[in-house]
Amino acid sequence: MYTIIILFAIAAIIGVLMLLKVVKGENPPILHAVIHGALAAVALILLILEFINGGTGLSNAMIVLIVAALGGFFLIFKHLSGKQVPKNVAFIHAGAAVVGFVLLLLAVF
Repeated sequence: MYTIIILFAIAAIIGVLMLLKVVKGENPPILHAVIHGALAAVALILLILEFINGGTGLSNAMIVLIVAALGGFFLIFKHLSGKQVPKNVAFIHAGAAVVGFVLLLLAVF
């Protein structure tokens, strides 16, 4: 579980840096988006596997983080198509990710 938490935490730090770019009206560097998404995806897959293997109390965190991931897919699609990342979706994505991460921490600790 610590690996999952660390991966999500690193993804969150990169996510904050990207959100700052979006707030300024810029798209973040694609490399940041790819690294952020890859770290979060690996963490989410590990979380799902942990849940399947009997991880109790993880369902709420997992569901919220899946919703955050769906928002992330939308954002990367916009980014790759050369369009400006929508600020409102970026904030919703970030908010869901924070809530999911806090739920994960509460479930683990």
